Amino acid sequence: MPPRTKLTTLDRGRALGWLQDGVSGREVSRRLGVSHSVIQRLHQRFQTTGSAVERPRSGLPRCTDRRDDRYLQLLALRNRTNTRRTLIGNFRAATNVTISHMTVTRRLREVRLHSRRTVVRPPLTPRHRRARMAFCRNHRRWNRQQWGRVLFTDESRFTLSSCDARIRAWRRPGERFIDACVQEHDRYGGGSVIWCGLASICTGGPPCTVLEAILPACSTGMKS
Repeated sequence: MPPRTKLTTLDRGRALGWLQDGVSGREVSRRLGVSHSVIQRLHQRFQTTGSAVERPRSGLPRCTDRRDDRYLQLLALRNRTNTRRTLIGNFRAATNVTISHMTVTRRLREVRLHSRRTVVRPPLTPRHRRARMAFCRNHRRWNRQQWGRVLFTDESRFTLSSCDARIRAWRRPGERFIDACVQEHDRYGGGSVIWCGLASICTGGPPCTVLEAILPACSTGMKS
């Protein structure tokens, strides 16, 4: 848990009493669970003004405490695609505290959670993932000559249902492709028009290798 940055009136009195008894500033900060700089500023202000009363601060105080901040972060992590409006509503229902959109953004940025567009991918079953991984491992050392004998075929279905990728998710750096931050979209439903294409870099020589399906809807894969 990070050290506190504020002292209560009682804590300020205790800190000054310990300092006058010869206790070091670092030991006082350890006892009170605050940073050493907080004790230093308190001691300097007392030596200058002779008072331990906290000076008036400019601006509004934080409307949430550390417990509220942790709860807001938990709400965002439980459902990464929650909008700010939804987070505000859920937070108000649980704490009876109303916060703004900017407060949500600032509190989540403090723990490196940012709103980003989700990555869109087709639904992948465990079998699909194993097949893709096996394909990559089996062919990761192929050279250009070997790939030059491969014929790639694919087909695309253009459907009336589309995904504009405007759904956003709260994620930290490095979490772009985790399941909670990915939007699955099945392009193979409803009315459609199908286009098929072939591609190869063959310029002659041995016949091309035919590729077979890794995913059921595609004609890509490897067959020796």
